[in-house]
Amino acid sequence: MRAPDPSSVRIDGPWTHRDVSANGIRLHVAEAGSGPMVLLLHGFGEFWWTWRAQIPVLAEAGYRVVAADLRGYGDSDKPPRGYDAWTLAGDVVGLIRSLGERRAHLVGHAWGGMTAWTAASLHPRVVRSVSVLGGAHPLALRAATAHTPLRRGPDNQARALGHLFRFQIPKSPERGLTKDGAAALGELLRAWSGPQWTNTADFAEVATKFREAMLIPGVAHSALEYYRWAFRAQFRGEGRRFTDAVRERVDVPVLQLHGALDPCVLPATARASAPWLGPRSRFETLDGVGHFPHLEAPDRTAAALLDFLAH
Repeated sequence: MRAPDPSSVRIDGPWTHRDVSANGIRLHVAEAGSGPMVLLLHGFGEFWWTWRAQIPVLAEAGYRVVAADLRGYGDSDKPPRGYDAWTLAGDVVGLIRSLGERRAHLVGHAWGGMTAWTAASLHPRVVRSVSVLGGAHPLALRAATAHTPLRRGPDNQARALGHLFRFQIPKSPERGLTKDGAAALGELLRAWSGPQWTNTADFAEVATKFREAMLIPGVAHSALEYYRWAFRAQFRGEGRRFTDAVRERVDVPVLQLHGALDPCVLPATARASAPWLGPRSRFETLDGVGHFPHLEAPDRTAAALLDFLAH
């Protein structure tokens, strides 16, 4: 099977595609609307198109909406390094400034959410608010993973993140992730989603798009490097420095939108992020939804975001 061209992710719709130079690399974004900027940051195995349902809704409500392919994904650059939290937060800040804005609302799913929270800690003057879907504060996730490896039952966050440990092996995870047309990514998508969505035509379309995007040269390795840095940093000085850098509560409001059935980042872990919430923050649970609120419940997600951003 021939590897997809990176430009294949430039899917047509009510948005404009462009390339932006930020933090020393080129990032591909899809943009719509005008007004205060809302920057959308996807999670593992996704690309900008994961926000296709929210982009027009937010744009019509009076926001400048920018959905980015994160470093290493889609049609953005895929450098051999730079997948540490500091650099990823720098990508966010560089993107905002390169687009001519001083501040932006950050909305992120999973890894994108942790990157948004990190950016708010490291660069508070650039961030208006943070919305985290299917995610937790980096230190809450680390604590939950470290404290539950031997615990039995459904509240075992370490077991829920078993893929993180499997991804640490060199080279083999890349082959496993891309084998049979990235079938493993489709399996993870199904395993992490709520049952109401997985038997729909929409799920099938999303799985196909994500699998195709994972086969773009360099994406699988880049996606895994996020996990590798997060794990290995815990045993290095940079991990301690990162802990110190994000230890304080952020100064901006935070919306946590979490699926009640999320088997990847457990609801209890997400709620344990409370010590890092800024003023006027809120936690909302979506019943019947798994790890992908923006995909499984797009209308409810858009409504929650609009209500939060309006206040």
